[in-house]
Amino acid sequence: MKIFTSPSRIIVTCSKRLSTYLEKEVVDLGFVPESTFATGLELYGTINDCIKLNLNLRCASQVHFSLKEFEVNHPDELYRVLLEYPWENILSNDGYFSVTSNVDHPSINNNLYVNVKVKDAIVDRMSRQTGQRPNSGSTLNGAVIYVFWKQERAEIFLDTSGETLSKHGYRKIPGKAPMLEALATATLMASKWDRKSPFINPMCGSGTVAIEAILLATNRKPGLFRKNYSFMHFIGYDENVYNNALAEIQEQIKDIPELIVIASDISEDAIEIAKANAGNAGVRDLIRFKQCDFEETFIHEGKPGVIYFNPEYGERLGEISELEETYARMGDFMKKKCQGYTGYIFTGNLDLAKKIGLKASRRIEFYTARLDCRLFEYELYGGTRREIKETT
Repeated sequence: MKIFTSPSRIIVTCSKRLSTYLEKEVVDLGFVPESTFATGLELYGTINDCIKLNLNLRCASQVHFSLKEFEVNHPDELYRVLLEYPWENILSNDGYFSVTSNVDHPSINNNLYVNVKVKDAIVDRMSRQTGQRPNSGSTLNGAVIYVFWKQERAEIFLDTSGETLSKHGYRKIPGKAPMLEALATATLMASKWDRKSPFINPMCGSGTVAIEAILLATNRKPGLFRKNYSFMHFIGYDENVYNNALAEIQEQIKDIPELIVIASDISEDAIEIAKANAGNAGVRDLIRFKQCDFEETFIHEGKPGVIYFNPEYGERLGEISELEETYARMGDFMKKKCQGYTGYIFTGNLDLAKKIGLKASRRIEFYTARLDCRLFEYELYGGTRREIKETT
C-alpha cells in the first residue's frame, strides 16, 4: 500500500465562513476542488499532495486523506471493520499515534468512546500482525487517525496535519483575546488591500493582523514556521518531498521594500508581545511599532491604503459603556484623519458597530468563538463628501 503516491479523496477543513477564501488558496495552488461546503472542501490527490497543502494553506484547519468508507451502526462494528484494516502498512509498530473523531450517531453519547474503540482496533491489529503494540495518546504530535461517523456512514482518514493549521506557528505569546491566524488572513483576503499600499493597524494587540498582513504581502507561507506534521509519521514518508515543498515556499518569498505596515497599541505589554511574535515570524523589521492611543497612530498621507481595527467587543474584555465611546472615537478618527483610505473594523458586537457613526459599504460575515462577526468596510472619502450615519 503506497499511500503517499496513491490518490484518494482529500477533505480540507476550515472554520465556519472561511471556505470561500480556502477555495481560492487551493485553486491558486493548482488543485481543482470537487466541491466546497461551509467548513471546507473536497478534492482528489495523494498524501504527497497533502504535504503541499499543509505547507501552503493559511485558512485551513486540517487536511484529511481518506482510507476507507463503510456502513456502521454500532461501535463494535466499527472495531471489527478496523481490526481487518492493514494498519501495519501505515503505522510504525514502535511509533505513536492518536485518534480524533466527529460522530453523530444515536448509539454514541461520547466521542471519546469511539476514539478508544478505534485505538483498540488499531493496536490489536498491530499486535496480531507484528507482535508489537504502538503507543497512543491524546497529543497530536505523531500520526493522527480521524474518524467521521454520521448516522450509518463512517469514513476513516489519515489526518495529515496533526495540530491545527489555523494556528500558523509563530505566535508564541498570544496576548489577550487574540484573533486566530487563519481568521485574520481570511479577513485580509476579503478586504480591498492591494498588499502594496500602506496598512495601518491601530489596537494591534498581539500583532496578529499586522503580522498576517506582512506574511500575505511578502508571500511567506505558514509552512515556514512549523517543523512537525502528522504526515511525517506514516510509513512511506519521503523527507525529500517535504524538503522540496519547503524549498519551494522559501523561494516564493517576495521583497517589497516600499511596503509600509504600522501597528500601534496603547499597551506597552501588547507592543512587546507583538514585537516578539513578529520576530518569531521573521518580519520584526518590516513592521513599524508604536505605543500610543490609536488616535495618535501615524497615518501615511502620500499613498492612502487600508486602516484596520480589531477592537474589543465586550464578550471577554472591556465594559460595554466604555466600548461605546471607543467605537465612536474610531469612527471620528477614520472620518477626520484617514481620508482617502479604506477602513475596516472587525467586531463580534453588532450593536457596538452602530456607534461607529459611518455607513459601511460592505458587511462581510465571519464567525469566531461561536460569535457571529462582521468585517465592516468604510470608504473614507476626502473633500467635502458628507458621511452618512449608520442607521441599521
